[in-house]
Amino acid sequence: MRADRLVSLVLLLRQRGRLSAATLARELEVSTRTVLRDIEALSGAGVPVYAERGRHGGFALLPGFQTELTGLNHDEALALLVAGSRRGAQVFGLGSALASAMLKVVDALPEGYRDTAAGAAQRLLIDPETDLLSRRVVADEVSDAVVAEIRRAVFAGHKLRIRYAAVGQSPTWRTVDPIGLVTVRDQGYLLATRSGADRTYRLSRMLDAEELDEPAQRPDRVDLDRAWQERSTRFRAGGDQVAVQVRVNPPRREDLVGTALAVLAEETGADGWLRLEVTFQDSRHAEWALWQLGTNAEALAPQWLRTSLRDRATAIATHYEDEP
Repeated sequence: MRADRLVSLVLLLRQRGRLSAATLARELEVSTRTVLRDIEALSGAGVPVYAERGRHGGFALLPGFQTELTGLNHDEALALLVAGSRRGAQVFGLGSALASAMLKVVDALPEGYRDTAAGAAQRLLIDPETDLLSRRVVADEVSDAVVAEIRRAVFAGHKLRIRYAAVGQSPTWRTVDPIGLVTVRDQGYLLATRSGADRTYRLSRMLDAEELDEPAQRPDRVDLDRAWQERSTRFRAGGDQVAVQVRVNPPRREDLVGTALAVLAEETGADGWLRLEVTFQDSRHAEWALWQLGTNAEALAPQWLRTSLRDRATAIATHYEDEP
C-alpha cells in the first residue's frame, strides 16, 4: 500500500506542480505527518523532491524529472478516464485504487496528448449524482473491510462466510460459493450459490464477511451478464405480484415503467394518454409507484388500488384543511 501511495504522491507533484503537505494529505487520504514521512522516504530513494517555504510554499519535483510508465495513445487513455468516472469502483470498495490508477493513466500519456485527454475527459459526465429534477441518487453504503473480503474470495475462487441481514430477518451466518459481483444503479450485489442453489445477496446487507481457504464450487468461466438477466427474470416472476391497469400522461411514461417490474400491454387512448397494464412486486409497491406520479397517472384497476389511493389523498387533504 505504501509503494502505491508513494507513486501517487510523485504523480500528483508531476501533474500539479507545487503542493502543500495539507493538500497532499487530503488527496492521498492520509495524515500530514504521513505525507512528511513519505516525502522523506522519496528523498532518501533519490527522487528529487524539494520544499519551498513561505505562505505559498509546499513540495515540488525538480524540473525535468520523469517517471517510467508505459505510454498510451489519446483514445485509450480517454476511454480509461471515462470508465474511471463511474461509481462502480466506490460500490466495490475500490475508490482509492481508482483515484491512484487515474493519476497513472494521465501520467502515462505521451506529452502531446496529456493535456488534451484530461481536458476531453472534463467534457464528459457519466452518471451524475442527481438527475434534472435534482433527485439524488443514493448509493449503497458498504464497509470497505467487508467488501474487500468479499472481493478477495470472488477473485481467489474461495468459499465465503457472510453475516447477512435479510429483509425482516435477524442477521445470520451462511457459507456461499461466490460467482461474481454486480453493480446496478449504485447498488452492489454478490452472485453466489448456496448448497448448489442460485443466490443473490445485496452488499449493503452484509454485516461481516470471511474468506475461507476451501475452494468454491463454481464453474471456471461465467457469463455474469446472462446470469444477472436470468436472476432478474426469476425475481420479477416471484413474490405476490399484482397487475395494474393505468392511464398515464405520455411524458411520465418512463417514470412509471422505470418502477414497474414488467409492461404487459400498452396502447394510446382517445384522450392521448397511454393505457398500460404493468406488474408490481406487491400491493405496497403498486400504491407507492402510482402515488409518485400524482395527477399524471390514474389507476384504472384493480378497484382496491383506486380506493387506497383515494383514501390516502383524502387523508392528506383533510390534514391541510385548516391554517396552522
